[in-house]
Amino acid sequence: MVEASIGAASLLTYYFVALFLVPLALRARTSLPLEVVRKFQHVAYAMSIFLLLGLFRHWYVAVAAAFLLVIVAYPVLALWERYPSYRRLLTDRTSRGGELRRQMLYVQLAFALLIAVFWGALGEGGRPLIAAAVMVWGFGDAAAALIGRFLGRHKIVHPAVDGSKTVEGTAAMVVAAAVAAFVTLFWYGGQTWWVSAAAAAVVGPLAGLVELVSRRGLDTLTVPLVTAVALLPWLLIAATFGW
Repeated sequence: MVEASIGAASLLTYYFVALFLVPLALRARTSLPLEVVRKFQHVAYAMSIFLLLGLFRHWYVAVAAAFLLVIVAYPVLALWERYPSYRRLLTDRTSRGGELRRQMLYVQLAFALLIAVFWGALGEGGRPLIAAAVMVWGFGDAAAALIGRFLGRHKIVHPAVDGSKTVEGTAAMVVAAAVAAFVTLFWYGGQTWWVSAAAAAVVGPLAGLVELVSRRGLDTLTVPLVTAVALLPWLLIAATFGW
């Protein structure tokens, strides 16, 4: 119980600093575009998965901890949205608020599902898969948004694709997702370089495709979940044959 309490306190402290204080300082003290601040916050959010995987011994405690931010921050944001300082200081892109709360729910739900299914079912060996799936989403989506917004010139026109998506942004998503998968599986997961590279070659394009057809911020759920499902059989085969 004491260990879980310390882990929860550490997690909330990280969230408060990385997701609130630092973005607030960046907005107040720098001239960085709003989208850059948002994606810094986005990547910092993704990195918190390593705390969830490392601070808690049992998967069900980590799942409970995943919802701590929602319990603490959701009512605070709902109240703060009523005041002008909310839009002035935070990175919500909607005029009436609600985006940050919705994305927070999506992220924590994705974390909880990944932990319950892949750590709960596979044991300790499932944790690198979870980390890789979240890193694919975190760094891939950030790259897609930034490259697409600032360098995107060629719109992707298709009924299934949001009109704001670009070829450049999707290409950045594929590359960043593949690199994130490789680095996470190799360094954190202890896989061989060629197993990591082969897995990255699969999930990079897949993540780019899933992000293309996900609307209204649902890529926060769809990208890490689809990535984890795609990684699972490959990593199970690699473990079976000792690759």
